[in-house]
Amino acid sequence: MEISLTQKYNVPGPRYTSYPTVPYWNETNFTTEKWTASFQKAFSESNSQQGISLYIHLPFCESICTFCGCNKRITKNHAVEETYIKALLKEWSLYCRLLPEKPIIKEIHLGGGTPTFFSKNNLEQLINGILSFAVKAEKYEFSFEGHPNNTTHDQLKKLYDLGFRRVSFGVQDYAEKVQKAIHRIQPFHNVAKVTFWAKEIGYTSIGHDIIFGLPFQTIEDVVDTIEKTNSLKPDRLAFYSYAHTPWIKGNGQRGFNEADLPKDVEKRKLYEIGKKLLSKNGYQEIGMDHFALTSDSLYKATQNQELHRNFMGYSASKTQLMIGLGVSSISDSWYSFAQNTKSLEDYYQLLEWDKLPVVKGHILTDEDLIIRKHILNLTCEFETSWNNEALYFEELPFVLMDLKEMEKDQLILIEENKISITEAGKPFVRNICMAFDLHLKRKSPETNLFSMTV
Repeated sequence: MEISLTQKYNVPGPRYTSYPTVPYWNETNFTTEKWTASFQKAFSESNSQQGISLYIHLPFCESICTFCGCNKRITKNHAVEETYIKALLKEWSLYCRLLPEKPIIKEIHLGGGTPTFFSKNNLEQLINGILSFAVKAEKYEFSFEGHPNNTTHDQLKKLYDLGFRRVSFGVQDYAEKVQKAIHRIQPFHNVAKVTFWAKEIGYTSIGHDIIFGLPFQTIEDVVDTIEKTNSLKPDRLAFYSYAHTPWIKGNGQRGFNEADLPKDVEKRKLYEIGKKLLSKNGYQEIGMDHFALTSDSLYKATQNQELHRNFMGYSASKTQLMIGLGVSSISDSWYSFAQNTKSLEDYYQLLEWDKLPVVKGHILTDEDLIIRKHILNLTCEFETSWNNEALYFEELPFVLMDLKEMEKDQLILIEENKISITEAGKPFVRNICMAFDLHLKRKSPETNLFSMTV
């Protein structure tokens, strides 16, 4: 049965870090002025109650990893650090000028690229510069992504002293043939070293990112990687499906052929065996692709129905306003999205002109806001309902008709005013969300946009 379901539902689909998804943003109805008004509205509604989140994109990497679809700039020239830090602080100051009071920062996440490309002193300058315009929330959470090959003890200690308590290390897979194919040679020793350092320093949530479906990857490789990971006992794990999107401009996905990738049933087995091992080792499934020990804040947020999902991934707390700083970063006011330019040169130029480096975005309609809430419910709680009249929308009966086949396959349970995802349906959350995606229904992609769902 699992084989037929895998083949049946393995179609291209979004990962739903937002709704509407980026390819369906209405850019003709968007202006920087509209984004500014939306950002200010969200700030006035939420700053004193929730605080705000900051995502800071640090794009530089010393070498390219060929599994990666992120925006990055490859260089070994570390002189670029200082110029970029100054630009980030300039962008942050432009936002702060638009505010009537100091922002209260609930979350900061440093993503990349490779955040640990930057020296400890430059990271300190960045965080102190951000906080000079703001105050920290009473219960704040600062996190960053670290590359096991170049994260130093000094960096970990400095960021800890600056308030960071959560770090995630990119592991991907420990098999040498896989590492060579994705150009990420990373011995287990390096991962163990930085994990033990982080524990010793006092980090309260250490995460590892693992990917299944990589070129030449076998069941034995996944088992070995998870067993090695379990010996280090990180607090949480992301167990991602490799997203093969070689058509995206600037994507580094090369160095292997499509024929080298595990397909459909074979790939699904990698996930199922990995998931079974994680469960055996005490990791609980959280939303899509994530697992955590019961002691971790992500698990506790799930139990308290406080789990949130945005462009930073899953979070243990919710803020209405998330500002993205840096090249290609996306901001979210709940009512609208705004994305910065992907060109580093244009990013610097716009800031020099005292302009926010926003180049596109989307103003959410009333319908968008309703669908967004349903998709958040499904990805965070594995269920959604329309008991509240405000969550009913005109096309819901047609959505329920589309979901009948999934109910027949025992992936979901449809009740009078509620949909619940079954245990068997959890691997197919993206497909279930697609049934609610009215933009996708109204206009199917004519070209490659999304990776496969399974």
